[in-house]
Amino acid sequence: MPRISAPTVAQHRAAQRRALLDAARAVLAENGDQPPALATVAARAGLARSSVYQYFRSRQDLLGALIEDVFPRWSSRVTEAMGALTDPGDRVLAYVDTNLVLVAEGEHAIARALAATAPGEELDHNSRVMHEQLLTPLVGALTDQGATDPASTAEMINAVVYAASRMIESGADEAAMRDRARELLAPYLGREGHPGTASDRP
Repeated sequence: MPRISAPTVAQHRAAQRRALLDAARAVLAENGDQPPALATVAARAGLARSSVYQYFRSRQDLLGALIEDVFPRWSSRVTEAMGALTDPGDRVLAYVDTNLVLVAEGEHAIARALAATAPGEELDHNSRVMHEQLLTPLVGALTDQGATDPASTAEMINAVVYAASRMIESGADEAAMRDRARELLAPYLGREGHPGTASDRP
């Protein structure tokens, strides 16, 4: 039995599972064309291959756990950033900023890799849930901003985010892309005189 490196067995197991998920994320980010092999994930986490089966029954089980881990973390980062602000225009900009920061951190590449390797039905369900979780606060901010059709406007803002995301993943500077997106949205948000820059935000 491996040495327990946490105060309790439950905490030890949680830490080991977290290490395996982080290792799988790293492997997937490096090679998104193939689902990560359990042996590769175990080696990256510094564990014996047999240890992996205590937490995940199969590679598909691991991919399912990754989906449940990646998507909620993304939506949580965005909603927390928006929730810290009161001005609706600032909340919209926080939505754009945080999504692009996550893209630059590699989260979008992991999500795309999961889309290419994970079970379709489970991925589709979690994608829909994440999309709804992200759109709800954005639509709320746009409603407070006075948008005539908040849902349609939210989809248009998402189109800006997607375009900037592709540019970042193609090598464009993340801060510069955040600035360009802010310049594009500033007139609508009533910030013609001071759209701000990426350095203004965390």
